[in-house]
Amino acid sequence: MRQAASYIELKLEIDSPIEVGEFVAAFTAIAAEYNRFNKVGSESAGEATLFVKAVTQGSIIAQLVPLLPLLSGSIEGMSAIITIEDFVRRYHSRLSTYLNPGGRAPDANRSELKDFSEQVAAIASHPGSNLSVAAIEIKDGQKRIKAAFSFDTFEAREIQNRVAEHRRELDHIEHSDHKRMLMVFTQTNTKSSPLGKRSGELVTVEKISHRPLPLVYASQMAEDRIKHEITVEPDNVYKKGFVVDLNVDQRAGKPIAYSVMNVHQVIDLPDDEEAA
Repeated sequence: MRQAASYIELKLEIDSPIEVGEFVAAFTAIAAEYNRFNKVGSESAGEATLFVKAVTQGSIIAQLVPLLPLLSGSIEGMSAIITIEDFVRRYHSRLSTYLNPGGRAPDANRSELKDFSEQVAAIASHPGSNLSVAAIEIKDGQKRIKAAFSFDTFEAREIQNRVAEHRRELDHIEHSDHKRMLMVFTQTNTKSSPLGKRSGELVTVEKISHRPLPLVYASQMAEDRIKHEITVEPDNVYKKGFVVDLNVDQRAGKPIAYSVMNVHQVIDLPDDEEAA
């Protein structure tokens, strides 16, 4: 096959032997993410599949080429490099979100999170290794890097750990008993608390109980969102309502605490005069 005019290059720099499953998973993961990206607003999404073009000794290098007529200088070729470049930048943005404490790709589903984890698994399990992804254009016989990013072992482990947290949070959200409930604070605490422990805050959820009850954070993402409203936003948090998914902790059939798992929306509450 002739050299493609544009492609995605995936490079694994690993000194020690790598399991075949880890190697294959890294390429499968990026192919799946590319397909998701290409399906957004694309009528020809079904044509954009990827395959491994080459593997070299030493570091492991593969070229993932969309199955499109990538002729240099053609309209299709120019469109392809723009698509590939946009994908690499977007993919970097989504993966690197998990390098930040509490970082989450907000619309990521369980399938995509699995691919994120598999993308960095080989690097995470091999100290001193490195993963790089680049959008490559071949023009006038020269190789040009249009966009690129890389992660080392430490960063890969950070991503893997936070992706695992995100997957657990999605499990909790799906098993919440009460969805889209309006929660209002009566007591706040600016300090963070361990997940699953009482936070020192009190809230009311009138559809469940008129009494203020202790708040427990069951999700790091939910805690980060709420703490931002408490500590950063200038508006009075006691005049805000939080639309949340939660579970009710009970004793002897009576609610004793709320475990919040997901925050959908933060709204301004009407003043008492307006409500009257």
